[in-house]
Amino acid sequence: MPPEQPYDSVWYKQFWPWFILGLLAFSIVLGIGLLVFASKHPPGLISDNYYDVGKGINTSLERENLAKRLQLKASLVLDNDTGTARLQLSGNSKPQQLTLNLESPTQPERDRRVILLLQADGSYFGQLQDIAEGRRFVELIGREGDQDWRLFEEEQLQSGATVLLGE
Repeated sequence: MPPEQPYDSVWYKQFWPWFILGLLAFSIVLGIGLLVFASKHPPGLISDNYYDVGKGINTSLERENLAKRLQLKASLVLDNDTGTARLQLSGNSKPQQLTLNLESPTQPERDRRVILLLQADGSYFGQLQDIAEGRRFVELIGREGDQDWRLFEEEQLQSGATVLLGE
């Protein structure tokens, strides 16, 4: 007959088994929490279709080359106090409207699109939805004939500061 164990030495009365089980339970809860977070917040900067991205790059280069042939340059001033964007365009194109895209390099929810309309004095004017400051990709798109042109720069935006495009 085996000797009887004292009441104190049963496993569920010891510290270490509960410590190890606690670590395992904590890692399971943490893993499930990370899985839920990752499924609700997928990465927005990853593209699954590299072929389409490559075609887009070629299209952008064609539009930038057209802007160079048209000798386009632009001077943009954003005023966050009044919520306006004013642009002076020089070169061989004067479309009735321009599209100004202010794109954040890392936060797509901060991207902004502004439609700029030609004014009587030859400048372009548009309304900002909200404040646009900090590092942004500034893209200006216009149309000449049946082709789009594009001016593109990476800039540090500040209210009232002049941004030069096409330099």
